[in-house]
Parts: sequence; C-alpha cells; structure tokens
Amino acid sequence: MTDTKSIFITGAASGIGAATARLFAGRGWRVGLADRDGEAVQKLADTLGHKAKGYSMDVLDRGAVAAALEDFAGAKGEISALFNSAGLLDMRAFADTPLDRFDAIFDVNVKGVVNCIATALPYLKACDDARIITMSSSAAIYGVPDLAIYSASKFAIRGLTEALNIEFEPMGIWVCDIMVGYVDTPMLSKADDTAKSVELAGVHVTPDMVAETVFSTISDCQVHWFVRDEDRGAADHFDATPRAERRELMRPATGY
Repeated sequence: MTDTKSIFITGAASGIGAATARLFAGRGWRVGLADRDGEAVQKLADTLGHKAKGYSMDVLDRGAVAAALEDFAGAKGEISALFNSAGLLDMRAFADTPLDRFDAIFDVNVKGVVNCIATALPYLKACDDARIITMSSSAAIYGVPDLAIYSASKFAIRGLTEALNIEFEPMGIWVCDIMVGYVDTPMLSKADDTAKSVELAGVHVTPDMVAETVFSTISDCQVHWFVRDEDRGAADHFDATPRAERRELMRPATGY
C-alpha cells in the first residue's frame, strides 16, 4: 500500500463531493476529483494542492471512468477508497415527470455507481482494508412521495451495498453507504420543484457534516451510516413498525 492513502470522489465539483474532497485533502490524503463540470473540479483541485487531481468525467462514460481511475491509481495500481457522490434529485409528482428525467436519475444514481465500482475494483483489491462508500438516502428507508424515482434509485443503492458488502469482504473491501435526509446542497436549493416533505422534515444537514461521516467510514465497519442520530432513530422506528402500518407513518411526514 502506498504511504499516502487515496480516495477517488465522483460528483466532486460542489456540495457533498467537494466538501469531502476538502476534508480528505486537509487530512493528508491523495484525492481524485471527478465531475462532469471539468472546469469547476479542476479549480477545486488547484486549491487543494499537489495531492489533488481533477478529472472531467461523466460516470456514465465507461471509457472516461476507466481512464480516470487508471491515471489516479498510478504505477502501483492502488486506490484506498471510492466515494460515489455523484447523483441527481427530482422532487415532483410521478405523473408530472417526463420519462427522460426518470432515465437520467436512474442512469446516474445507479448505473453510474455500478460503472465506478466495477472499474475501481482491481485498484481497491490491491489495497489493504479498502472502502467503497456510496451516497444513499433516508429515502431508502421507505418510498417517499414526490421523490418516487429518486427513492427507488436509493433503494437500489441500498440493495447493492448490502450485497457487495458480503461479496467483497473476502477481498479486503468494506462496502457501505450514507443514509441521510435533506442536505443543504445546490442539488436541493436550486431544484425547480420542492417536495412538501422538505418543509415538513427541514434541512438540518450540511455537506461538511456528511464529509465527516464519510471520513468515519474509513476506520469503522458499518453497512449503513447515518449523519444524524435523528435519521438513525427514524430508520430504527420504521424497522420496528409492522409493515402494514409503515405507510401511515409516511403519509403525514410527506404532506399526504
């Protein structure tokens, strides 16, 4: 393993990805920053210094993903951690959402994650005690009205995480996700529509709080990580509620 640990971050130009890049770089890690906004991610890499490198990369472009990961892994072919932070959010009724938007959300939130995990696997296997961390959501606890496709994509991430956590453990790779409520990011603040649940639940999490949680995943082994105790408590409450009654918990919480 290289003397300096390394993390490759998608969606690194802003929000959670950028906050995580700043935190890891500040703590001495070598950081790969990937985003479709190549100019923004390069600007951030420049501010972080010589241990950071920016990549103009779409997670759906397998060739670009392969080239970026190979370059970042370097001659030793090692990456300590992969953080799948790139994602899309849409907040409107299913009936009002164009089918093309559904495709885009699933493509980035699920296919993009799969692309990055599959391509990064050889470099992670080359490290001792490697990590794969993916942004999931509290929307993966129970399906959220007005976020139906987003919620479904995060259920997919939850299932992927749980399965790969078992599959990859013999390889020395721990797979986990971050389950969080609404985060104060441009993806939320600049959304064209806002779900009723945003006002009802509130926005209590910052990108820096998520970044600290991502850093915690490096030294401990949990499958699902929560940024706030309140989010963990909500998940535990749903788990303890009979399945037939869970729907009635979600309805008022989302304004229905």
